Amino acid sequence: MTKLTKNRKLALSKLEADKQYRLAEAAALLKDITSTKFDASVDLDIRLGVDPRKANQMVRGVVTLPHGTGKVTRVLVLCTPDKEEAARQAGADYVGLDDFIEKIKGGWTDIDVIITMPTVMAKVGALGRVLGPRGLMPNPKSGTVTMDVDKAVKEVKQGKIDFKVDKFGIIHSSIGKVSFAPEQIVDNAHEFINTIIKLKPSSAKGTYVKSIYISSTMSPGLAIDTKSVAEAK
Repeated sequence: MTKLTKNRKLALSKLEADKQYRLAEAAALLKDITSTKFDASVDLDIRLGVDPRKANQMVRGVVTLPHGTGKVTRVLVLCTPDKEEAARQAGADYVGLDDFIEKIKGGWTDIDVIITMPTVMAKVGALGRVLGPRGLMPNPKSGTVTMDVDKAVKEVKQGKIDFKVDKFGIIHSSIGKVSFAPEQIVDNAHEFINTIIKLKPSSAKGTYVKSIYISSTMSPGLAIDTKSVAEAK
């Protein structure tokens, strides 16, 4: 059995066993039980009553968090020369095409998001074996394959994230940093959860949102009262 650290014991002592917290209460408590020396991420884990093995119950989408994610997102734009300047002006960290394709084939993936254009997807598609397992493959559904590359870059930089239910029926995502005000954490959480609720598949039966947990890097998870999330802020 793993021995609990002093900080872990202290954090657990501040929690009530089996309690389901309201979002606002959990957001404030999360800051109190996080002891990392760095600005820890705030994560949501949402278990859904869906069967991801069935195509008509797959839940995936995009959401722009009102207060951003708090992390620096490194963006690569793979585009034709006429779009390069617009991409740079929008804040892309790397812009190009053939040179970066060769770089990625060589194993370079020091990026968080790749945005590209439909007209060059034939070239980008060849990178599937490298990008796919790392979740970096551009996808029209997530808005990362578009002719408006500058708009896509701005949205990503402002806090747009894409999500997808895993094989266990869970959606996991970072929604901010512990340094955020509790109100900002709540706003981001509401936006994320409400987006998922809107994406409920018509074929999903029974309870859709089964459980929600919020945590920070290395902190205990706090169970959220799912009924309170559905209420107006």
